[in-house]
Amino acid sequence: MIRNLEKVAVLGAGTMGARIAAHLANAGFRSFLLDIVPDKLTEDEQQKGFTLASPAVRNRIVLAGLEAARKARPAAFFTPGRARLITTGNFEDNLGWVAEADWIIEAVAERLDIKRALLARVDALRRPGTFVSTNTSGLPVRLIAEGFSEDFRRHWVGTHFFNPPRYMKLVEIIPTPETDPAVIETLRHVLDRMLGKGVVIAKDTPNFIANRIGTYSVLNVMRRMQEDGLTIEEVDALTGAEMGWPKSATFRTVDIVGLDVLSHVVRNLYQNAPHDERRETFRLPAFVEQMLSRGWLGDKTGQGFFKRIKKDGESEILTLDYQTLDYRPRQKAKFPSLEMAKQIEDPARRLATVVGAEDKGGKFAWKVLSDMLTYAAARIPEIADTVEEVDRAMRWGFNWEMGPFEMWDALGVELTAERIRREGGTIPPVVEQLLSSGAKSFYRSECGSRTFFDLVADRHRRLEERPGILVLKHLKEKPGAVIQRNAGASLVNLGDGVACVEYHSKMNAIGADIVHILHAGLKKLKEDFRGLVIGNQAASFSVGANLMLLLVAAQEGDWDEIDLAVRSFQGVNMAIKYAPRPVVAAPFGMSLGGGCETPLHAARIHAAAECYIGLVEAGVGLIPAGGGCKEMLIRANERAASGEELDLGHALKEVFEQMALGKVATSAEEAKAFGYLRPTDRVSMNAERLIADAKQTAIELDEAGWRPPVPAEIKVLGQSALSLMKLAAHIMKRAGYATDHDAVVAGKLAHVLAGGPLSAPQTVSEQYVLDLEREAFLSLCGERKTLERIQFTLKTGKPLRN
Repeated sequence: MIRNLEKVAVLGAGTMGARIAAHLANAGFRSFLLDIVPDKLTEDEQQKGFTLASPAVRNRIVLAGLEAARKARPAAFFTPGRARLITTGNFEDNLGWVAEADWIIEAVAERLDIKRALLARVDALRRPGTFVSTNTSGLPVRLIAEGFSEDFRRHWVGTHFFNPPRYMKLVEIIPTPETDPAVIETLRHVLDRMLGKGVVIAKDTPNFIANRIGTYSVLNVMRRMQEDGLTIEEVDALTGAEMGWPKSATFRTVDIVGLDVLSHVVRNLYQNAPHDERRETFRLPAFVEQMLSRGWLGDKTGQGFFKRIKKDGESEILTLDYQTLDYRPRQKAKFPSLEMAKQIEDPARRLATVVGAEDKGGKFAWKVLSDMLTYAAARIPEIADTVEEVDRAMRWGFNWEMGPFEMWDALGVELTAERIRREGGTIPPVVEQLLSSGAKSFYRSECGSRTFFDLVADRHRRLEERPGILVLKHLKEKPGAVIQRNAGASLVNLGDGVACVEYHSKMNAIGADIVHILHAGLKKLKEDFRGLVIGNQAASFSVGANLMLLLVAAQEGDWDEIDLAVRSFQGVNMAIKYAPRPVVAAPFGMSLGGGCETPLHAARIHAAAECYIGLVEAGVGLIPAGGGCKEMLIRANERAASGEELDLGHALKEVFEQMALGKVATSAEEAKAFGYLRPTDRVSMNAERLIADAKQTAIELDEAGWRPPVPAEIKVLGQSALSLMKLAAHIMKRAGYATDHDAVVAGKLAHVLAGGPLSAPQTVSEQYVLDLEREAFLSLCGERKTLERIQFTLKTGKPLRN
């Protein structure tokens, strides 16, 4: 039975503890955050006349931890105000607060004696039935609680968050033989649905699942690098995105994490895994030991495998030569195998291309990958009972595109095993068992049903369904599920009378193909469906309009084509707004420009908590022209009429500055403050649940008798607002926030938001504002500096300040 957990106590306000508390606050939990009392005064405290008994001194460490979380970048809190949900204290004066908690999370130093000493005190203070978990990254969970009360042990479990807790999806739950199954069930529910985490059940083995395999992979890459004589740049080029691993690859990732953290994990593994057949891999290379002795820990100390310096007023990144321990200018790695792979979007084909190449890079990639694949396969069933748990752990904890067993399948299990044998390698028992059973892959997918190879049953069995999760990729395998599709989007039947327009163009950029499928979905909405969801399950919702097509048309002076494209986008957004049945937009990740404008027109937005949404067109020298200016004008009118102490002029000024500076909300919660989400819009903490949640929202709207809105009448202020906004643009320019061309763009934006050339306030129609948007957009497309901005952004992915 799932219990209701309302208040949490976090013990330890270091990097992990404070940020766990921050994410609990993001989810709406009230928590206590406690840490030790200092044993001596700082110089500043002495000068202020404080003593060790002063409250400011006794809580200094916990307050410093919370302040670090407040200042963290990327931000630990959805909005700064969330920090108010955290109450700070210390272990000496306030440990009794744990008696009020439903869940206690221990996150103190990774030493068994320290953890046990603190938790023994907690055992005497907590209420019976209170959950207690440890955030250890590798200490044996069962040993930490050994000898404590029976009730403590039954409610004791490991909950290993990954850093930073807000952004890293994985949490490993590590039960002991005594853990009550209800504890696991409740924490899985809370972590998944309320904290937005991907949960895997790990066994109580050294460093559990993700760190066991991930750390082996990192150390093995270093070993192979030394054997093959590659440079750090070459290794990072080969172990990054083309292999399906994060762009930060190997050495950049270690710099971010910290060599001290890597060292701790490695030593723990070596000490606690005496029977691991590759135990000797868990030794730090000599050059890493030397870096540690010199205090070169990575980003936290300003230098690690990379070092940023200032040269001639410019920032330059140097790379470590691990053989001499000298820094030198970065060198670009060049491998034909990588150049080929970069052109391939399908991750399985891309991976096969890299490791199948005969150049130096391809051979290295095959060595490190095959080593990892055989190591991961040899860990079943030691660290987890199923291949799925391992794959999820690596995808969610290390941001791998595919888990190890998905990689086996992508390369072909038989072919991969044959190549390993041919090179003198050993095939792990799990792979031998799979092949001897007659199966060809660890996973199968047929008609939307997915199975995995069960080692115990020695056959494939259906993957356990996770209620409330719809996977579009698998759903589309069912006969008849795809109603219509083209290169940019698909219209998919989600079931229960709800359809979905799924974007799948490159970066989900919006063009004529997506507009066409949106219209097709709206037509079906009249005939066959009760609701429509606009969403997808790519890396981000949408980065906006297809800038390449816009640039080509502008360079060729094809103004009629641009005008038609803008009219078409405006038209489909208006059709969404006034559709006969509810349309629910499900933005997540980057939802920028046009990727913000379409949701603004939906009956409801059901966003992921991690939704970075904004009207950023000013960054490429344009203004929103798909109805974005219009919808933000309507929202400004709503705020002015809502009883807030804000008149329309000041509400417009906020909207203007937001759009002129291209501000992006850094969470769905902040998007509400920016006006991109209304109070009635909804948020899902777990993006995996977003499509199913949005579907349910559409159903609820339909069942509540939803009707299209009455066409809006928009009050505009004319010349008075135009003067106010132009003054704001001038101030931004004088303060250095805007260039001359920024001022040109801001002037066009102000013209639209003011309602055009009006001398006095009046009420206008939506179409009136849409026409102003389109005219301003077309005029900016004719500006040379706008085209320069678009070209630069297409080339670099960054804005140009010209």
